[in-house]
Amino acid sequence: MQAIGNKPSAAVTDSLPVLAGAALAVSAVGAVLALADLTSPLRAPFTLFFLIAAPACAVAAGLRGLEPLGRLVASAAGAVALNLLVAQTMLATHIWSVRGGVAAITTISALLFLLTLVRVRVRRPGGPTARRRTS
Repeated sequence: MQAIGNKPSAAVTDSLPVLAGAALAVSAVGAVLALADLTSPLRAPFTLFFLIAAPACAVAAGLRGLEPLGRLVASAAGAVALNLLVAQTMLATHIWSVRGGVAAITTISALLFLLTLVRVRVRRPGGPTARRRTS
């Protein structure tokens, strides 16, 4: 008799990098289509995917301590909140444009990624700021 466990199958764990790469490609195409102002039937769905996926990944990178489901929910909520904040700010200052919104989300998401990388590098055990214990 086989025990039932919570481990994902090997097929699922092997396909995760492929799915992540496909998501990156779709979101990059969406950003390029929006920033270059190209006419395509794929522009709207790919750009929408980028506007949700980029800030969600950036927020999720900073939430490494949470459980996967909590991290997913928090990063999705953070992405929606970030998009609403950018849209409201641009509308209030009368500078709204699709290209400007995509550029703002790209910049903010990149800054969040960089802040996470810097924080992880500084707090890494054995790094330059780690305290050494003496006996």
